[in-house]
Amino acid sequence: MSQLNISSSPHIRHGNSTRRIMLDVIIALAPAAICSIFIFGSRSLLVMGLSVLTAVACEALCLKVMKRRNTVNDLSAVVTGLLYALVLPVGAPVYVVILGSAFAIIIAKQCFGGLGANILNPALAGRAFMFLSFAGVFSSIQYNQPLADAVTGATPLDIGYQPGEMSLWELILGNYGGALGETCKWAILLGLLYLLLRRVISWRIPAVMLAAAALTSLILGRECGVAADLLSGGLLFGAVFMATDYATSPITPLGQIIYAAGCGVLTILIRQFAAWPEGTMFAILLMNLVTPLIDKYIKPRVFGEVKSK
Repeated sequence: MSQLNISSSPHIRHGNSTRRIMLDVIIALAPAAICSIFIFGSRSLLVMGLSVLTAVACEALCLKVMKRRNTVNDLSAVVTGLLYALVLPVGAPVYVVILGSAFAIIIAKQCFGGLGANILNPALAGRAFMFLSFAGVFSSIQYNQPLADAVTGATPLDIGYQPGEMSLWELILGNYGGALGETCKWAILLGLLYLLLRRVISWRIPAVMLAAAALTSLILGRECGVAADLLSGGLLFGAVFMATDYATSPITPLGQIIYAAGCGVLTILIRQFAAWPEGTMFAILLMNLVTPLIDKYIKPRVFGEVKSK
């Protein structure tokens, strides 16, 4: 018995497997994905399907080439492909869909060691790479409704949203130009509710990120108003589905609060002062890089450990 080594408490056995968690995320994304079909038309199906297929194929290829255990069935590649598709405009060319999804899996995920070892959110890394490489695609967004003619329009942030130009109700319904999964806010909130009920994510990151963004918008006196800032662009989608990524967010409650506050503040600062009208993507990626530093200094409390003499 003297040779028995027991790690420090608490000892937690969780029933959620990686596949179960990923399946929950897919279910949570389903409302936003379905709404994108009604808002943007059938081409959104092509974008989502192509992105997911590319992600899964690249995952299988990387695992085979790197001689790693085949973990394609854990559905993490499906989640990455779907997340990447939902932050793309419906008019994104096929090569942007394929290259970005491949970059997310091969470079942002597998080159860093695979699931759980990546330092950046793979889907956001893929979008950032494509955004910087093909900025014109993201500045001209095709807005297509099944019952109306396709027109080309900019997002509320692109045109500099002004109070009265679009009602908050329209922003909630998502009846405007934008990325596939980012416009319909009620669908995102439905996904958030599901993830919270399933205890897949903590309330801290989305709540603190949105609160920090609202406070920053209020302090800066943004002309669009706090409500429009929260409902425009990818802030809500990012707070719910991107910033909450296990691998790239802190592990402690205090660390998560600091991280989320940084995401929210940076999002509004980039919107206000940078050349890009939307700041959520870069804000989350920047805070992904800070996460190891947060985890280093904000350590979890250890129970049952004896002080060394």
